[in-house]
Order: sequence, then structure tokens, then C-alpha cells
Amino acid sequence: MLNRLLLVFALLAAPGIAAARVNLAAAPIGRMDLPWWRAGFEATLAQARTDRNAQLVWLGDSITYYWQRTGAAPFEQIKPIWQRYYGRYHPLDFGLIGDTTSSVIWRIDHGEFNGLHPKLVIVLIGANNLGATHWGAHLTVPGIKAVVADLHRHVPHAKILLLGVLPSIRSAWISAETVKINRDLAQIYQHNTLVTFRNVGAVLEHDGKPEASLYVDPRLQPPQPPLHPDATGMQRIAAALAPTVAVLMK
Repeated sequence: MLNRLLLVFALLAAPGIAAARVNLAAAPIGRMDLPWWRAGFEATLAQARTDRNAQLVWLGDSITYYWQRTGAAPFEQIKPIWQRYYGRYHPLDFGLIGDTTSSVIWRIDHGEFNGLHPKLVIVLIGANNLGATHWGAHLTVPGIKAVVADLHRHVPHAKILLLGVLPSIRSAWISAETVKINRDLAQIYQHNTLVTFRNVGAVLEHDGKPEASLYVDPRLQPPQPPLHPDATGMQRIAAALAPTVAVLMK
């Protein structure tokens, strides 16, 4: 799927086609050719059918998916935090590994919220835009805006809590683009009455830099660059958001 995305991006950049100025980050692109992703998407549809009374939905990529993570090590015990902070709201976790803004738009357009009437949708997306597809802030910000607009169309009565892209330790370029994305989103939604923007990335940082010890990835075999907060990091995120969530869920 990634190779297909890159091929499409290259074709759009070709002479004569570039004039169309298509931003793939803001376009619906599914990943149904990947059996594991198709199974994950179909699982979210099944969840939606099973719990029509869900009041809160987290929507995003693997960081959102990690809310369901458990394991033998304490750093993997993330699901109990999910239950403690969100269990009372009959929550749904619509996080799929590797998703970009375009994949989330596709999911929304293909029925993920059909029949649901949540009070609140928490959106955390954009980290993978900065990965292999290399969609910088100038593409990702419109992509995130497209996700928000799509949610307004499909669940018009839901409040939206939009989160800033979390800090990671992948490259200097990604870190700089993350700052740009969050700065732009803060300005765009500063006075928006339908969307609440919160950038809680500071809870994962020390002296302005991400703390590697608060991420799962360095503990994996083989170790990976810090991207996914561990149980302590996710607890900090949930605690930082708790006052806002309480207000928006009233």
C-alpha cells in the first residue's frame, strides 16, 4: 500500500498533473488491499454496530490503537488506563496502525460512524503523515482539517477534541514539522466553537525534548525510534486531557 501511495504521489507531481494540486493528505485513500488493515477496519464497523450508545470515540492511528495494549511488562499496561479514564463513557477505539489523515478520511466516508451519536470524538492523527509518505505541515494541516470537516458531516452533533501531533524522536525534520503542525492548528481552531484544540505533548517532554523512557518503541526487539507513549506516557496524556474531557462530555 505504501508503495502505491508513493507511486500516486509521484504521478501527481509529474508535469501536467501537478497543476491539479491534489493534496493526498486531504483525500480519502483506503488500505483495503492489506488483509490485516481490512480486518481492523471491519472490526471497528462491528464495534459501532454493537455499541450504538457509545458516547466517546478516539479516532486515529497506532497511538490510539495502543489504548488497548496489555502485556507482561508494566510499561505495556495501557488498557487499564483507558478503562479508568474512559470506561464510564462506553468508549470506542477507532485506531488503526499506520493510518494517515487520508486513511482516516476514507474510514469516516465508508461507514465507521454510521448509526453512532457520540457526544465527543477525540482525534489524534498526523504522525504517520510525517513518516514514509513525507507529507509535511503544508500538506498535513489541510489533511487534519479535512478529517475534522468530514466528522462534522457524519456526526454533526458531536463535539470534537483535536489533539496536537505528539512529539517523537525520529528525525530533526519530523520534529520541526510537528511543531509547525501544532502551531498552525492552534491558530486555526483558537476561536472555533465546534472544535477544541489541545496540545498535550509537553507531558512527554523534559526540558523541551521528548523523554525516550516514556515510549514503548525503544523497549521492542529490535528497538525502534520513540513514537508510541508507554503506560506512563498515556496516563499523563489522559490526566492532562481529563478536565477538558469532563467539560465536553457534559
